[in-house]
Amino acid sequence: MLIDILFIVLGIYIVLKGADFLTDGAVSLAQRMNMPEMVIGLTVVALGTSMPEFFVSVTSALQGTTDLAVANVVGSNIFNVLLITGVAAVVSPMIISRSTVRRDIPVATVASLVLLFFGVIGEINRWTGLFFILLLILYVVFSVRTASKDENMEVERKSYSLFGAIGRLVVGLAGLVIGSECFVSNATELAAILGLSEAVIGLTIVAGGTSLPELATSVIAAKKGQSAIAMGNVIGSCVYNILFIIGITGLICPMTINGLSTIDFAVMMGSISLLWFFSYTKYKVERWEGFLMTGLFVGYMAFLLYNV
Repeated sequence: MLIDILFIVLGIYIVLKGADFLTDGAVSLAQRMNMPEMVIGLTVVALGTSMPEFFVSVTSALQGTTDLAVANVVGSNIFNVLLITGVAAVVSPMIISRSTVRRDIPVATVASLVLLFFGVIGEINRWTGLFFILLLILYVVFSVRTASKDENMEVERKSYSLFGAIGRLVVGLAGLVIGSECFVSNATELAAILGLSEAVIGLTIVAGGTSLPELATSVIAAKKGQSAIAMGNVIGSCVYNILFIIGITGLICPMTINGLSTIDFAVMMGSISLLWFFSYTKYKVERWEGFLMTGLFVGYMAFLLYNV
């Protein structure tokens, strides 16, 4: 079991570093192609930050652990909204930009509702995956057309030579593939040893591991008073997690959902709705609201472990 845990940690590290290399290389290439920074931020960077969850979910689905693939997305979104926003708001009240409140959170809410619907049905087939991808395309087009100039700040990254950018793409992709394989196989073995279901592992260990960068980034941003952009990334990540990851994974490998309950999908749906409610009037999540969201996350984790 100790070896499994060590390889799980190693897998998370390799996946996160791979995503960082891949994003840096992709952004550098996009800048060389004179792609507008706003478009880079809303497409290349957004996809890059979802790569850890994407590769873990695809690898899980291909290995037949479809509950782990879906639970990774559901758990990551719950982790993003309740814990990341909650902890960051406890550190310092989180300011939410108008574009996030008026565009990203409503889209994340609708996407969560759609995933809840298919979660109740218990199946995500290729037609469902295609539907999610079409929704993602509409979201990206809408985002680019409605984005404000302040969203350009998210793509300030070091520029590399053509060879350096391509090299980082290759290394990043290799890291994602190898790290995901290492992570999923050992997480599955650990679940069997501990008697935990794939869904519980996905909702806790996998989701937490792949969301650690967002947690660190948001807490640091809150301390520096730059929470608006960080929150835009967190909520945008929730949208990509559902529409991109579930969509592509469903196209590659149709999934049957057995281990996740309606409660898990409802918590995901309820968390984004709660954030929308908190941020709608004052464009801010207050410290007491952060404590409440963090408490709800701890309560949900306790519920999962109690019902193992």
